[in-house]
Amino acid sequence: MKKRRKRKITNTQISLAGEFAVLSQLALRGYDANMTLGNTKGVDILVSDPRTKKMYQLEVKTNVRNERKKLANSRVHGKYLSGWMMNKKQWKEKSPSLYYCFTNIIRDRNYIKFYIVPSQVVAKYIKKEHVYYLRYNRKRGRNVKDTDICQFRIGLKSERYSKECPMPTAEQYENNWEFKN
Repeated sequence: MKKRRKRKITNTQISLAGEFAVLSQLALRGYDANMTLGNTKGVDILVSDPRTKKMYQLEVKTNVRNERKKLANSRVHGKYLSGWMMNKKQWKEKSPSLYYCFTNIIRDRNYIKFYIVPSQVVAKYIKKEHVYYLRYNRKRGRNVKDTDICQFRIGLKSERYSKECPMPTAEQYENNWEFKN
């Protein structure tokens, strides 16, 4: 019997899978939600809560990993659950109605985790994370280049993080479908 190879998935397919997974979760919770299909800059899904009449904008960031490696480890930031690449321009995106849904597809278990984080929290963290990363490495004599790329990470309450750059935790934001700050 031939062993089946895993099919290669493109970044576009991963992004779409994350967006559709988020849409299904919103529908199951009674929200009215629509994908923007690239027509609204910086927003993947527009959400309306029919109970409160509030509107939300969701930017979905998706990654795929296997469960075998439970925690990632950064020599600068410590142990964390997962991370997503971001851009410095997102430092300025702080609208009270804008949230990021960091979607983590755990491929070997066919399971998806969702972390819904206010844009103010994301902007504050990635700015601090980037500055802390540069300072940490330069203090140790490492020549690191300042780029527009930074990383948003989700940590755990049980881990210790730098006071200069406290990491948002899974306990705070996992399944935050009520859009709490």
